[in-house]
Amino acid sequence: MRAKIFKLVILINDLSFFCSHRLPIAEAAINESFDVVVGYGELGGANPKILEQKGIKVSFVPMKRGSINVLKDLQSLFYIWRFFKREKPDIVHLVTIKPYLYGGIIARLTSIPALVSAVSGLGTLFIHQNLKSKILKFLLYPIYCLAFNHSNQIVILQNQEDANMLTKWGVLDFNKAQILKGSGIKLENFNKLEDVPGIPVVCFAARLLVDKGVKEFVAAARLLNERKIQARFFLAGDLDTQNPNSLNVDDLKKIREEGFVEILGYQKDIPLLYSRSHIICLPSYREGLPKALMEAAAAGRAVVTTDVPGCRDAIIPNKSGLIVPVKDSEALAKAIQDLINNPERRKKMGVKGRELAKKEFAIENIVDAHLKIYKDLYRIWRDLWKE
Repeated sequence: MRAKIFKLVILINDLSFFCSHRLPIAEAAINESFDVVVGYGELGGANPKILEQKGIKVSFVPMKRGSINVLKDLQSLFYIWRFFKREKPDIVHLVTIKPYLYGGIIARLTSIPALVSAVSGLGTLFIHQNLKSKILKFLLYPIYCLAFNHSNQIVILQNQEDANMLTKWGVLDFNKAQILKGSGIKLENFNKLEDVPGIPVVCFAARLLVDKGVKEFVAAARLLNERKIQARFFLAGDLDTQNPNSLNVDDLKKIREEGFVEILGYQKDIPLLYSRSHIICLPSYREGLPKALMEAAAAGRAVVTTDVPGCRDAIIPNKSGLIVPVKDSEALAKAIQDLINNPERRKKMGVKGRELAKKEFAIENIVDAHLKIYKDLYRIWRDLWKE
C-alpha cells in the first residue's frame, strides 16, 4: 500500500452536488494515493455511507446556502475554521459560492498551504442590475478580494467572460484564473444516440429557477401550441425552496393546469431522459457552463439556448444548436419550431454536438486537469517551504 501523498479537503454546500459534479475527481485523487475529505453543509439526498465505502471521509460542516444571515454566516465561518484546523489539509478545494468565499478567507487565516476555488457561475448577483444587486456587490467586494487573495491559489472558472468580469471588478488576479469546461461528462453513459420516432420532444432539465428561463420555456410551449405545432414539452427538475428565484408549488400547479408542458419532477437518469428527447432547451439568463447542455451534446441532441455567457460556450452556434436573445419567448419558440420542422438539420446538429462533447467535455480531461492543478500547487508550496 502506497503512502498518502497529501490530504485534499473539498468543501461544498450540498453533498448531492458533490456526488453529481465532483465525485470522479475525488475518486481519481484516491487512486493517486491522496487522502480525501469532503465537508458539506447539506445532504441534498446524498448518502455519506456510499462515499465512505469509496474511501472518502465525509464531515458535516454547518453551512446554509441561499440568503445571507449575518449571525448564521459568522457561525459558518467558525465551523469552517474548526473543520480546517481539525483536518489540517495540504490543499483545499472550495466549490460553490459560500465555500469559496468563506472558505477562502479561513484558508488564509489558518495558513492552508494551497487553495483551489471553483466558480461554477457568477449567478444572480451578476445577472441583475437593480439597486439591490448593486448594493450587494458593493458589500461583497472586500469578501471576494480576501477570498481570492491566497498566495498559492488557482481559481477555476468555466468560461472566459466570468474570468474577465472578476478581473475587471478588481477581485481576481488574472494569473490565478484557469478555465475548465465544466465538471466533465462520462460519454459512455450516453450510448443511445439514434433519433427516436414519434412526436418531437423538447426537454428542459435543470433546477426550476426563474433565472434558468423556466417561464420563457413554458411561454414558448404555449405559443407553439397556439400555432398547432405538434410537440411535447418536458419540464424536468426540482423546486429549490432555499433559492429566492425558485418557482413555487402554485407556479407548478398553474403550469400543470395549462397543459402545455409535462412536469416530470427530478430525473436521476439524464441519459435515459435525453434518449427520449429530440431537442434540449435551456433559456437561462447566465451560466458557468451548464451541465444540462454538455449532457445534451454527449447525448447527440440539438440544443436551443440563450446568447449569454456559459450557454453559448456549451454549443457551436448554428452547428450543434441555436442561440436566441435572453428573455425572448417569441424567438425561443421560433428556434424550437425551426428544429421541429427540420428533422435532418436537427440530427446533423446532434452529430456535431457529440463531436464537441468528445473534444471538450470528456470527464477524463477534466479529472486530469484537476489532478495537475493539485500537484502543481502542492509542489509550489513544498518548494517554498524548503526555502
